[in-house]
Amino acid sequence: MLTDKIRLSGPDANEPEDILSSSLGVIFPDDITNQHGDRENAVIYLSPTFGSITLTLADPQGEDSRRLFSHFLWNAGLQLAEFIEEDSAQWSVKGERVLELGAGTGLAGIVAGLMGAETVVISDYPAPEVLANIGANIKRNVTSRAEKDRVVPDMRVQGHEWGAFNDEDGFCEKEREGFDKLLVADCLWMPWQHANLLSSIQWFLKGSGRAWVVAGFHTGRAKMKGFYDEALLKQMGLEIESIHEKNADGSERAWVEDRGIEDVTERKRWLVVAVLKRRG
Repeated sequence: MLTDKIRLSGPDANEPEDILSSSLGVIFPDDITNQHGDRENAVIYLSPTFGSITLTLADPQGEDSRRLFSHFLWNAGLQLAEFIEEDSAQWSVKGERVLELGAGTGLAGIVAGLMGAETVVISDYPAPEVLANIGANIKRNVTSRAEKDRVVPDMRVQGHEWGAFNDEDGFCEKEREGFDKLLVADCLWMPWQHANLLSSIQWFLKGSGRAWVVAGFHTGRAKMKGFYDEALLKQMGLEIESIHEKNADGSERAWVEDRGIEDVTERKRWLVVAVLKRRG
């Protein structure tokens, strides 16, 4: 099960409600937890290769920042990290330049750094508390680990608002078409941001690069399907190389835009996994 790698750690992690929450998959086999962690409890990702990766979560200030829900680890980020670590034949980042968009905790980007990416930039909405927390997660799980071996990967945190490229520090202009792999986890639940997100993917992706996009169905299929609209993708100069749906138990099925009325509990177990590339 995808969520078997997740534990909570903190002063309240042993409260009855937290134990119950983390045990739902056992008590109710058809249910699954989609979001992990809170401000009091760190999330521990049990990496088969690197051991415990401890992730604190940001405390967003202001309603606008809280509405982005970057202060959780979502199953799409967990799945993307698992792909990078455990399926290097298909999801290798070794020696490549990687950018994570809408990173939240930064788990996928952190695993990419540990797996040998040449450069990793982990980005999210430019809220200081969110970016500072990502930086703390990098220091805790990558920098301190690498310093023991005297090899510190090139990992950075960058504020970026999708579709906006006139940043003060010149990052966007400097890094245009600068990344081999883009990591995008659970960023499709805001239909009004689809064009902006695709614009950022198109801006940063190398001609030969790929964008790995994973998203959960917990907010509904209708909210995400517009991201894969062929006309919109064509307008943005992108196309789908592959796309399918993946269950938390590892089973797969074809992607479809409409499955009719879906049971909410069943729907929560599924993710859509897509690879985008430049058109032509």
